[in-house]
Amino acid sequence: MEKRERFASRLGFILISAGCAIGLGDVWRFPYITGQYGGGIFVLVYLIFIFLLGLPIITMELAVGRASQKSIATSFNVLEKKGQKWHWMGYAGVAGNYILMMFYTTIAGWMLAYFYKFMTGQFEGLDTQQIGQVFTDFIANPVEMTIWMVITTVICFGICSLGLQEGVEKVTKVMMVLLLAIIVVLAVKSMTLPNASEGLRFYLMPDVNRIKEYGIWEVVFAAMSQAFFTLSIGIGSLAIFGSYIEKERSLLGESINIAMLDTAISLIAGLIIFPACFAFNVDPGQGPGLVFVTLPNIFNSMAGGRIWGSLFFIFMTFAAYSTVIAVFENIISFGVDLWGWSRKKASIINMFLIIVLSMPCVLGFNVLSWIQPLGEGTGILDLEDFILSYNLLPLGSLVYVLFCVTRYGWGFDNYLKEVNTGEGLKMPRVLKGYLTWILPAIIIVVLIQGYINVFGK
Repeated sequence: MEKRERFASRLGFILISAGCAIGLGDVWRFPYITGQYGGGIFVLVYLIFIFLLGLPIITMELAVGRASQKSIATSFNVLEKKGQKWHWMGYAGVAGNYILMMFYTTIAGWMLAYFYKFMTGQFEGLDTQQIGQVFTDFIANPVEMTIWMVITTVICFGICSLGLQEGVEKVTKVMMVLLLAIIVVLAVKSMTLPNASEGLRFYLMPDVNRIKEYGIWEVVFAAMSQAFFTLSIGIGSLAIFGSYIEKERSLLGESINIAMLDTAISLIAGLIIFPACFAFNVDPGQGPGLVFVTLPNIFNSMAGGRIWGSLFFIFMTFAAYSTVIAVFENIISFGVDLWGWSRKKASIINMFLIIVLSMPCVLGFNVLSWIQPLGEGTGILDLEDFILSYNLLPLGSLVYVLFCVTRYGWGFDNYLKEVNTGEGLKMPRVLKGYLTWILPAIIIVVLIQGYINVFGK
């Protein structure tokens, strides 16, 4: 058996783990939801849930990974007691990582495509309607979308195939440092635009009227689910990095670093988007519309817009690629842990597999757009996202929590010992009641309310 690889540095571990959590949810979902649900109050509730809900589950994923020295594919097999069935979760975790990449590679490809389009000046001289048309034409073209998806998949598996330290760690460190630098430059630029102060007020000042409009419960649930989804917890995407670290540091402190970095990126993304939208009197909409239609319009109206647009989309590409590389690393480790494959072999086989599995999502926007699995206006991407975000992430998190806190699993004492091994902040034993009873209840609420939101309308 090969010796488990290790990160070269603690910084590498924190940046890669945060890179896994930092993704498009931080940039294209967080600012929109914040604006919709009352600005500053929503941000406050969201921060509370990151620490109440996200943080304990990060410690559990990392603890299971570090104690077992395996990916989610086999980590439960190592730690469960004889005759138990927790290892079934391994299959769901493996499936979750593949399903995430079945649509994420496509969207990461969009980011790279738009970086290319901005850099080569394809938006110059276009009016608002024409910019919207660029996106419509782009997703209607299966060949162009496939090319960018394949480029993304090949680049990211190529990086992973070079090894943990030489590939994943080196490249992600550079990407994350550049990402942080670019996002700060963009935020400063955005906040110095005319009328930017209105956008900042909308984003950061608590607006009680909007909470009254939606009702406190809906605001709390939106914050809870965003805190949950932004960290991609529940399918072992972070557990793998736990298996690559030594026992020098306690896991609570490391988890706080990961959560804080992820949250900082979300908050700064809002500082880019809201002032820019208010400066150009544009509604900060949600999702693809915001990133591919609203923002290109704004960059076009700016002096030097081609440069700012290129910078923004290379930042978005880094945000997406940091997640893709982290999840590919997990997928490669399945082959290594389950079948003893070499890293190169696992990379090559999975590269072809992911390209094939990503095709339904690509074609769902054009050739297969008649397939509307969750009702009118939905596509294959929505179904894949639903299976993952509304089912596998919350259920997986619930399994991690129960495995770590109940005597029917690994047990609270074993979990606490693993989390608190090493220097740094310690998880207090007094939280046992909260972790055993309240945390699972919150996850179940997220799960049920998610179904109500999808099917209850």
